[in-house]
Amino acid sequence: MSTGPILALRGLAKRYGAVEALRGVDLDVARGEVLAICGDNGAGKSSLLKVASGAEPPSAGEISLDGRAVSFRSPHDALGMGLATIYQDLALAPRLSIAQNVYMGSELTRGVGPLRLLDKAAMARGARALLARLNSTLDDMAAPVEHLSGGQRQAVAIARALRWDARLVLMDEPTAALGVRESAQVRELILRLKQEGRTVVLVSHDMRDVVAVADRVVILAGGRKAQERPVDGLDATDLTRLVMNAAA
Repeated sequence: MSTGPILALRGLAKRYGAVEALRGVDLDVARGEVLAICGDNGAGKSSLLKVASGAEPPSAGEISLDGRAVSFRSPHDALGMGLATIYQDLALAPRLSIAQNVYMGSELTRGVGPLRLLDKAAMARGARALLARLNSTLDDMAAPVEHLSGGQRQAVAIARALRWDARLVLMDEPTAALGVRESAQVRELILRLKQEGRTVVLVSHDMRDVVAVADRVVILAGGRKAQERPVDGLDATDLTRLVMNAAA
């Protein structure tokens, strides 16, 4: 495995008709770091996440994973290569159980030959073990996801990424619309991923989240990389000022 950046973007551009959402962005994501992507509305944060995750193709530029150029056909294609994306809507099935959501797309079955049934007991054991790694207090793996809080749903989505053994997790505004306590739970989940040696790219408008969990921040403005620096020494007010100055 390469010792260079786990993810590298070179000259990344994205156009929607006449609108240039990304304009030649160069970005390296170091292994094991939490990298925050910040910027004002329209800065290009969402476009960068969509292109990097395989949700949309780039208009120009190159994406490298583990030192090899890649071209993701879809987020599921990226997931198979170790890159998981957790979108703001989480893409969970509310009426399915916690275990079924964790194993969605990689269900365990039992039986002989073509007569296969879902192995719900094995999936429940596996989901519980994955959630325990995140220090989650969820215990009833048969509970429907629709009954969970926002922070608990984030834990389920992250456990699914662990199920796929994702080495790189992209997160889109994970604390949006969450209360103070639930936001703190999500920050703890991000730090747990880092403790496991996984890499996190965090797109966030909440500067408190960024200074609490990120090692480094990249600020976008007008589809370009305006600034890149360590978070150490910054508070939320400092970071807000940097974003505002970049957008000016």
